Amino acid sequence: MIELSKKLLRIVGQTNAKYKMFEEGDKILLALSGGKDSMTLAHLLKHFCSVSPLNWQFEAVTVTYGIGENLEPIKEHFKLHEIPYKIIDTQIFEFGREKIRENTTFCSFCSRMRRGYLYTYALENGFNKIAIAHHLDDAAESFFMNFTYNGALRTLAPRYKAQNGLDIIRPLILVRERQIRDCAIKNELPLMNEEESCPAKQYGGKSPRARAETKAMLANLESENPKFFVSLKAAFENVHLDTFFSADE
Repeated sequence: MIELSKKLLRIVGQTNAKYKMFEEGDKILLALSGGKDSMTLAHLLKHFCSVSPLNWQFEAVTVTYGIGENLEPIKEHFKLHEIPYKIIDTQIFEFGREKIRENTTFCSFCSRMRRGYLYTYALENGFNKIAIAHHLDDAAESFFMNFTYNGALRTLAPRYKAQNGLDIIRPLILVRERQIRDCAIKNELPLMNEEESCPAKQYGGKSPRARAETKAMLANLESENPKFFVSLKAAFENVHLDTFFSADE
C-alpha cells in the first residue's frame, strides 16, 4: 500500500486547481525516468485519477538509452499497483558516442533525443499532455543557471504548449525535492540506479558541473535564510516586467 502524505497531496491538488493539470478527456503521458521524482509522480497521478470527478487517464513510459537498463523491478511494481506502463527501446547511447565530442556531456543530447521519442509516441497514440516530474528545486536551479550562464530570466513553467500542440505539465512544480525523496524512501519505491542508467556516467564524459554548483549555492542560501524557497516561489509569480531594461518599440 502506497502512502502519500497529506501535505504532498495538498500541494499537488492546489497546483492542479491553479494550472488545470488534469482536465476532462485528458490522455496524459508520464515521462518516467525511473528516479524518485517520476516514480512518485506516477503514484500521485494514479491517486488523482482515481478520485477525480473528471474522466481522464494516464500512462507511464520510459525511453531507454540502450545501455542495458534493468526495468524489471519497475515493471513488476507498476503491475502490482495497476499503473499502465510502456517501454520505448532506443539506441540513444550509441548515437551519442558517434556524435558527442570527448570531454563534453551527454546531458543536452540525451534530453533532446528522449524528448523526440516521447513527443512522437504521444502524438502517434492520441495523448494530449506530457507530464514531467520537475519540482520546485529544479525550477530554482533552472532560474539561477539561466541567470548566471545565459543572461536570461527564465525558469520552468508549470504548464506550457509545445510547438507540436502537446501541453507539457509539471504537477510537482510547487513541491520541494526533499518531500519527494521522503515519499520514495517511505514507500520503498524501486528506483533506477543512476550509475547504471546514466549514459554520461557510462561514457565517462564530464559531469554537469554548473548544475551541481548551483544546487550547492541554493542549499547555502537556504541555510542562511530558511524562508528562501518560500520567497523564491512567490517571486516566480510576482514579476514586475516594467522594472527591467527594455527599449521602447
